[in-house]
Amino acid sequence: MWLRNCWYVIAWDHEIPPADEGKLFTRKVLGEPILVYRTSGGEFIALEDRCCHRHAPLSAGRREGNDIRCGYHGLKFNPAGMCVEVPGMDSPPPKACVKRYPVICKNKWVFVWMGDPERAREDMLPDNFSCDHPGWINIPGYLHYDTPYLLICDNLLDFSHLSYVHEKTLGGSTAIAQARPIIEKVDTGGQRGIKVTRRVPNVPPPPFYQRFRPFDENLDRWFIYDFLLPATLLMNSGGRPTSDAPDNLARAVRLHSCQTLTPETETSTHYFFQQSHPAEVEDQSIKESIFKSLTEAFNEDRDMITAQFTNLAPDAEERMMPLHFDAALIRFRRMLAEEFSREKTGP
Repeated sequence: MWLRNCWYVIAWDHEIPPADEGKLFTRKVLGEPILVYRTSGGEFIALEDRCCHRHAPLSAGRREGNDIRCGYHGLKFNPAGMCVEVPGMDSPPPKACVKRYPVICKNKWVFVWMGDPERAREDMLPDNFSCDHPGWINIPGYLHYDTPYLLICDNLLDFSHLSYVHEKTLGGSTAIAQARPIIEKVDTGGQRGIKVTRRVPNVPPPPFYQRFRPFDENLDRWFIYDFLLPATLLMNSGGRPTSDAPDNLARAVRLHSCQTLTPETETSTHYFFQQSHPAEVEDQSIKESIFKSLTEAFNEDRDMITAQFTNLAPDAEERMMPLHFDAALIRFRRMLAEEFSREKTGP
């Protein structure tokens, strides 16, 4: 179930080369190859990476100013996707064009709109503020999965797996799996999804936290996040010593994470992520430490989800035994199905 009238992240902004380098960037979204580049004025342009003539990738061609020249037969396309030159012809055929996608950059995430351009709304962009905020520090990350994106959604909607998949990294306690989350609906303006709140009191600090500072007592931990359509997680998490008052964060570990999934094909996914810590933390090695821990943990996720996908039976959805762990993912999938149906039948 791919929603189309929504924004998907296609790249971090640093992945798109500046105009003066002349390089072209391409990535597939919802099975469609898309070319993204910057004009000389800094505007992002997203075009179908498929020449209308023989369907050669435009990314295999070259830039000519703000235009793109197909490397196969030399058709040239302007930033609007219109063919402006065909070698050997006085003028291009009126129908010679490639699709142009609405594209926007917000806080270092480059989004493309995959549906009806007339319905593209900026208020439907997630608030990924910590990706580019002076008060927060992070290293941007990307992983590629050879699995359907919904299996990764399921993983992010059920943090009980931290106790086992990430026992020696992000987890550190079986109490995470035992804690029952509070699940609420999110439906404000252009944002729809669910909010998941999981509090885990009086547990040993995970190995991951020890890189911030040594702890000699247990922590009260929290994971509070919105998981928004089509597949974006925005999370506040952390832990404070149990002897500290709930409003005393002086010795707490505080983190903000932005993660989003973009289907590449039916069986592959782009995963963009970062986990930020407050800029007031003076040790500059912390961001490298967080990124190392996060990458290690997300590779643990990918290994497990890939093994799961390989092991799925043809009728797996019908044969899986639902348990309490699945409450959030069941609600999200139901919301996704409703939105998918609404999109198919029209407003």
